[in-house]
Amino acid sequence: MFAAAMIGVLATMLLALVRALKGPTVYDRVLAVNMFGTKTVLLLSVIGFLTGRPDFLDLGLVYALINFIGTIAILKYVSTVGEEETQA
Repeated sequence: MFAAAMIGVLATMLLALVRALKGPTVYDRVLAVNMFGTKTVLLLSVIGFLTGRPDFLDLGLVYALINFIGTIAILKYVSTVGEEETQA
């Protein structure tokens, strides 16, 4: 059952990667990369459960925090650059 969950997570990660490459706007791409990071955390959790190693959950939590902070930083940068281009 967990193997099926891993296959489903990998399929959604592939779809997110396609969306990140083909996204029409920057915000679509950032959202797709954020979704890819979230699915990575889920994949780490499932792998940790399957192998019986609870330390993978700690890695997933750290990755989730880095993913969240990175997404906020990228969106802040994109909004700042967008404002500078409209003022110039």
